[in-house]
Amino acid sequence: MTTTTAFLQRPAQTDLNALNPYLQGIFAPVRDEVTVLDCPVIGEIPKDLHGVYVRNGPNPVKMPNTMHHWFDGDGMLHAIYFENGNAEYRNRYIRSSDHIADRENTCGAGGVFLPANRARGEKVYKDTANTDVIAHHGQLMALWYISGTPVRVDPRSLETIGEENFGGKLPRHVSAHSKADPNTGEFVFFDYALYEPWMSFGTVDRNNVLTHFQRVGLPAPRLPHDMGLTQNYVILHDLPVVFTDDARRRNLWQIRVLNQPARFGVVPRTGRGDQIKWFDVEPCYIYHVVNCWEDGDEVVMHACKMIPNGLHPDPQYGPYAPMVAVLALHAVPVEWRLNMKTGAVKSRQLDDRLSEFPAINLDYASRPNRWSYHVSLARGDKLKFDGLYKYDLTSGAGQAHRFDAGVFGSEPGFAPRIGARDEDDGYVVTFVTDENTGKSEVQVIAAKQFEAGPIARVQLPVRVPLGFHATWMRGDQMVRA
Repeated sequence: MTTTTAFLQRPAQTDLNALNPYLQGIFAPVRDEVTVLDCPVIGEIPKDLHGVYVRNGPNPVKMPNTMHHWFDGDGMLHAIYFENGNAEYRNRYIRSSDHIADRENTCGAGGVFLPANRARGEKVYKDTANTDVIAHHGQLMALWYISGTPVRVDPRSLETIGEENFGGKLPRHVSAHSKADPNTGEFVFFDYALYEPWMSFGTVDRNNVLTHFQRVGLPAPRLPHDMGLTQNYVILHDLPVVFTDDARRRNLWQIRVLNQPARFGVVPRTGRGDQIKWFDVEPCYIYHVVNCWEDGDEVVMHACKMIPNGLHPDPQYGPYAPMVAVLALHAVPVEWRLNMKTGAVKSRQLDDRLSEFPAINLDYASRPNRWSYHVSLARGDKLKFDGLYKYDLTSGAGQAHRFDAGVFGSEPGFAPRIGARDEDDGYVVTFVTDENTGKSEVQVIAAKQFEAGPIARVQLPVRVPLGFHATWMRGDQMVRA
């Protein structure tokens, strides 16, 4: 059975939109919210696969009438729910207060608020909660990359429950790549200000109560994207990518790279901000952390380290040429070891193949783990994922699963099977879409036979545009609203 809720008709695209590749083809937004209860399957869905794989991403509810960045689209969740060998698909908009305001025409469709709002000193960027999605307190939380208000979502229906402020105790905002600790049930978050010199970190317990919050002073405003978490520490990133002086004066989004080291700051999870211990490392930028843990005196962090992509702005994209060149991520997996006793830093690159958007068995988050699942970054001038890698974080060895030609995927989720005996005893799940036909499916891969390809392919009657981050939530973790 398929049910559909239709939304605004999309007007004819402007010439400006036609130049934006992230509004075209495989990236183009979809119009409807859909529920599919009878998804056909090629192969067989394992009966010990129980839970939901959810992916977040941008999907403008209105076609932009001004310059539009891919990151500005309204948040939409796509989810496939598995139980007893069956699969159900849903997609739903995330109804943040800013999304609702946009529908009511109090902010513009280009991802920024109207001049009247800015004149009153209100926020400039529309908080779409479109970046990450994590499980906490039996529900999902959709998060935004600039730092915004978390939005609670029912994991079974994908209906928005409401914005989350942790009983009115949230000091400010929450950044997208905050972490959930599977052992304590805590949600550990970080925040940063675009134009002020500080970061912060905090903890919300399994009962959704804010129990800890601290600020960390910085030499100047920074633009971090992720953080690390171990059993006892938070790892914050002070990276040499910052706003230009003109951007800071005029509240603009213009960045530059400083000629200085990056810094990783390690601070006790329940400690004060001034207890942070900084480690200088080679200049770099990090979008996404794989996992972190403690090994004796060392704090270990695996992450995807950005490397230059060698691209120059292509005139065919007109005013979008700089955006396209920056979005073509090139990154490699790297391990850093930070010695808390001596201050020494050791690093090693695991592989020279380009990969990003890492996923792990979340039952091992903030504890030692061996296996990580990354998307393979396709060569070209647009951000597309043409396959998956399974990395052994101990040896650096990587196995590959390639999608068919013209087929591109999403950040995967790792789904432990019911009764799993070890870390990779389960399934890797991902959405894929064929750019030639517009058809989408969900691939289910047995993690221990990773290179054998999918054991089940769930066919979808709708297209899933390429997007951002994903998670897996076990069926026994879900609490209905």
